[in-house]
Parts: sequence; structure tokens; C-alpha cells
Amino acid sequence: NEKNVNKRRLKVCVATCNRADYSKLAPIMFGLKSHPEEFELEVVVLGSHLIDDYGNTFRMIEQDDFDIGSKLHTIVRGEDEAAMVESVGLALVKLPDVLQRLHPDILVVHGDRFDALALATAAALMNIRILHLEGGEVSGTIDDSIRHAISKLAHYHACCTRMAEQHLIAMCEDHSRILLAGCPSYDKLLSTYHRDDYVDIIKSWLGDKVKDQDYIVALQHPVTTDIQHSIKIYGLMLDALISFNKKTLILFPNIDAGSKEMVRVMRKKGIEQHPNFRAVKHIPFEQFIQLVCHAGCMIGNSSCGVREAGAFGTPVINLGTRQTGRETGENVLHVRDADTHNKIYHALELQFGKRYPCSKIYGDGNAVPRILKFLSNIDLEEPLQKTFCFPPVKDSFSQDIDHILETQSALAVDLGGTNLRVAIVCMRGNIVKKYTESNPKTFEDRMHLILKMCKDAVQDGVHLNCRILGVGISTGGRVNPQEGIVLHSTKLIQEWSSVDLRTPISDALGLPVWVDNDGNCAALAERKFGHGRGVENFVTVITGTGIGGGIIHNHELIHGSTFCAAELGHIKVSLEGPECSCGNQGCIEAFASGMALQREAKRLHDEDQLMVDGMEMKLSEQITAAHLISAARNGNSKADAVLHKATMALGAGIVNILHIVNPSLVILSGVLASYYQAPVQHVITERALFSAQCIKVVKSDLEEPALLGAASMVLDYATRRTY
Repeated sequence: NEKNVNKRRLKVCVATCNRADYSKLAPIMFGLKSHPEEFELEVVVLGSHLIDDYGNTFRMIEQDDFDIGSKLHTIVRGEDEAAMVESVGLALVKLPDVLQRLHPDILVVHGDRFDALALATAAALMNIRILHLEGGEVSGTIDDSIRHAISKLAHYHACCTRMAEQHLIAMCEDHSRILLAGCPSYDKLLSTYHRDDYVDIIKSWLGDKVKDQDYIVALQHPVTTDIQHSIKIYGLMLDALISFNKKTLILFPNIDAGSKEMVRVMRKKGIEQHPNFRAVKHIPFEQFIQLVCHAGCMIGNSSCGVREAGAFGTPVINLGTRQTGRETGENVLHVRDADTHNKIYHALELQFGKRYPCSKIYGDGNAVPRILKFLSNIDLEEPLQKTFCFPPVKDSFSQDIDHILETQSALAVDLGGTNLRVAIVCMRGNIVKKYTESNPKTFEDRMHLILKMCKDAVQDGVHLNCRILGVGISTGGRVNPQEGIVLHSTKLIQEWSSVDLRTPISDALGLPVWVDNDGNCAALAERKFGHGRGVENFVTVITGTGIGGGIIHNHELIHGSTFCAAELGHIKVSLEGPECSCGNQGCIEAFASGMALQREAKRLHDEDQLMVDGMEMKLSEQITAAHLISAARNGNSKADAVLHKATMALGAGIVNILHIVNPSLVILSGVLASYYQAPVQHVITERALFSAQCIKVVKSDLEEPALLGAASMVLDYATRRTY
């Protein structure tokens, strides 16, 4: 008792920003005012309270006989995202002077508004204790982020529901500083909604002919994370209400970004002049309670619909996503999306005139006494610094660098003409596990198989202790790596043009995805794992079924303005050579690719000019480029002439490359690299300009350049390389 006698009054500052939060804060303010021996109340008013378009609602605070210590004009008009940010900044500029002058022991902040975020930020930085009301709730919009941010800044919490309390605990807030109080507005509405004069209130707002439960209350606010969609839903709601032909009390939306456009929609549809509508900017809370209580239905996305209306059993239609995640009673019917007003109209038919059991999810009418007791027990001597109750975390079982390198991995996909391959590749370039399937012929089957193989690999990665950082895809054809789209594919991969690979795979796996041409991937593989490590400028040439490659300049891969750079196989070395797959004649690929050599081998075989002594071949064996090379090595002059022409074509093309980009190294990759290396080096020595004759041609040592290149896109990202 002696301690209580000597205890000084707690100076509590209540800051209110708009009509909605005042309805929650007013009962607490009345409670504080009724105990002057314990509490000293200071009132700060800011935000839309002071704007005429929103009803100058600060007057109702004065009518409730509260002394407003400070009025701060903090709203920057514009009703868009930028205006909201500027309003927060303006509030942060003005609040320090007020808080420094008032020097409260504790600041009471409500909810999830951007104004409240400015209040909490200013108070936290000025070492003022914060009590946050209604933290821990979930509503499905940017309000969630703001509400949780205020909770992290606040020192104490008065929440409304058991679930909200559990959310705050899950957010690592100190359980001893969380009060499960219920909603303060319930203290007022549960004790006053049985008023005898409710009929007079209905008539004063809607006219003498309107009867109990024969009208609608509509209140719709913008969803700041999807403004255009919320405007669309608002227009559909108005259309449905016009068609439904019932007297409707419609409140203007709040000041969030998008409200100006919503008001335009309202006025364009003539709502303010429509005989069935009464459009108002503000209604005193006590009267609003009566109107909601006795309405035939409430429609919109206001929190009042999912919170206060449940206490009366009023049927509610909740539109859109603004209250997604809120706890609701059985009185709420959700219409999360609609393309026409028919769905909303049907919801009105289902809900209008019904009554539901009263719900007390958000309070039992005793929140204020609990909050006052909670405030009176705050020990101002305890440290101001917040502590968080983090859950226990297992110690890392290894900090060894080799372990880290082994576990950070990429998922690599190589889309070839014949096979589809997926591999888990670790940071060192080792292939941990590889999967191979035949590449399906149709687009749908191919996509289905890619996703299945990737999902299987991700699951295996968990068991192999590999942390998959992302997915890299190597594919034939021309690719837009910025968008992850295959623009034009090769003839080997049918139905594979204008294909978005990034989006479906990223959505399915929840991982970032990179896509590039197989030639570019081979160059990336050499840059990270092969002969190109540390080399500033080099060219990789793939000599396989086709001819491709990639160019590294100043350590970076060159894509070109239309992603057509390094199409090395389509450099023309003859005006009249054989036809190429691209439609031209005389390309390197038409002379020196595996397909070109196979074509010539078949021609010689058909003319009985391929086989020579020392060669063996089964009757059923398919003719390939390898048979042509074997024939040449066994003295077949015609096979040797074909290979000489192929070598000269490839060598001439590479000389052209040397004269254009002047790399310091040429890396040959693919199944024909070992055959072409020495002859191409010889052509360079004979045909290149003197200053380029010294450039070396080396054979790649990488066994899987396409997979390693695809993986390198991911692994370079993980180590913060710019790709």
C-alpha cells in the first residue's frame, strides 16, 4: 500500500490517426480519464482526423470532452503510394517535437496504419515505451507488414484473440509483455447496442421509410498492394448494390492509396444522387454501431465487418483480399474475387435479411479494465531495451570450408535433342548425382518431365546434404536470358520456341531459375571450372552434333542486342557450300559439325567408297562421323579430303573470330574437339594475322560442359557474381 501511495501517475499518451482507430482507443481514453489518481492522459491527433474530406473527425474527440494536446497535419494529399510514404515522412518530421515536449511514460498506438508506423518509429527511436493494440492479427494486405513492424517496435502488446497472442509469441515477443485483452471497442458496443432509439438513428441517416434489417451498410477501402483490382471490385460492388435495389448507407473509403480512384468510380456511377443510396464521410461510432447492428447486411472489406459486426450476428459479405486471414464468425461470407457483379449479387441474395448467432471472438466487453491494470503494473524501472524470446536453434555441426563448398549446390538441366539431363552440381563443379531421360517430342510431355526430374533431384538433394540454391538450364537455340525464354530453338528440339522456362519451374520449385544457350553455358563452364578460369578474354567453340560456342570478354559473357552473339556455327566461310540447318549455305556447321560429317560418311558409304582395309563395321551399325575419321586414319583419301575441308572451314571461321574479338585463348569443346585441335591450330598459324598467330587452341577438360555451365549461372549468383 505504501508503494502505491508513493507511486507517481503514469503519463500515457494516446495517439489517434483516423475514425476507425479512435473507435478502439476511445474506451481506453475514457478509462484513463476516469482514474486521474493513476494516469495522466495526453491526446495527440494526426492523420485523416484533420482533413475536411474525411469529416474533420477530430471534432468528435472534442465532443467526447478530451483535451487534444497536439494536432499534427501529417497527410500529404494524393491518395497514392507516394503520398502515403510522404505522409509517413512528414509525421516523422513533426512528431519528435511533440513527443519531446510531452515526454510520456508510454505511447498507446493502435493497429496497422501507415500513420501508426510513423508514431511507433518515432517513439522507439526516442526511447519511449510503446503499447501496441491489436498486434498479431493477419489480414492479407500491406497492413500485415505494417502491423508486424509496429509489433517489433512495441514494448508491450494488448491483443484481441488467442490466435493473435500465439502469433506474437511466434514472432519472438516476450510472453510476459503480451496481454490477451480483447478488442476495446467491444466494451462499448456490447453495452450500448441495445439502445431504444435505434429506429431514430436509422431514420436520421436513411429516411423515415427505412425499416429495421431492410437496408445495407457498405464500406470498402483500397487494397494498397493491388489497387487496380480493388477498384474493379469496388465498381462491381456498386453495380450489384444498384441491381439489388435496397436502401444503402455507403461510407467513403479511407485515405489509403487508391481511394481517390474509388471515389471517382462512385461519382461516375452517380451514387451520391441515386435515390437508394446515402453516401457519407463519417458517422459517430455509437450511431454506426446501431446501423451495423440492425442492418439487413453489411458489405465491403472493412475490419468492422469481420470484427464488430459478428457481435450482433449481422450478415456480412467480405469482398476481396483485404481481410484475408482474419478470424471471423459464421456470419461472414467471403467473395475473394469476381469478374462480374453477378457473384456479388448472388451473395447479397444469400445474406440479406439473415441473422446469425452472436460471436465474441474479438472480445467479451472487459478489455479496458484489463488494459488499465496492465498499464498500472508496468515497471518503469525495468530496462527499456526489448528482449526477444527466440526459439532454440541447433548449433551448426560444421564450420569447415570444405563442408560449406560441398553442400551449396545448383540444379543443372541440359536439354539436348536426344536426352534430357538433370544434375546436382556442388560449388566445386563435382556432379553429385545425375539423371537422364529420353527427351519427349511434345511440348507438354517435355515440360512435365523437366518438372518431375527437377522435383526428384530437389528431394534427393535433401538426403545428399545439398542446399540447392537455384536452377540453371542449358538449351539449344536462341535464348533471352533476361526473361528466361527460349526464343527460337534448333530443329532437334521441336515445339520449343517462345517458351517461358523460368516461370513454371520457379513457381513449381520455389527457386530462382536461369536459362541460356548451350554454347554460352559451355563458355560459362570454362570460365568457372575449366581453362577459362582467370582468363579475361576467350572463346569456346563446341564441335558436336552442331557447332556453337560462347564469347567471354572482360570476364563477362556476351549476349548481344538480340541475344544472337556467338552463333559461331553460322559464320559463313564459303559462298556456295552445303546447305546449313539455318537455311544458308557455306556455314561452318554445314562443313564441320557432327551432322555434316555424318552426312558425308553416309554419302561415301552409299557409293561404296567409305570402307577400307583395317575398318570394321557391323551391317546393322549406323554410319556416323566416327566412321569417317576411322576411314581417313586408315588411308581413305576421299574421307581424308572431306575432313580436310571440314578442318579448313572450322579453322577459317575461328580465324575470323580471332580477327573480330581477338581473344587470348580458344577452347574447343564437344566430341570432335580432340580431332580438330591440332589441325585448327595449324590453320591459325598459316592464315591468321601475325599478331593473332600465337593464340593457343586447347581442348576442354570438362566432361559435362553444358551441365556445369548451367550450374555456374546459379553458383555465380550464390557468390554474388553479376550474370
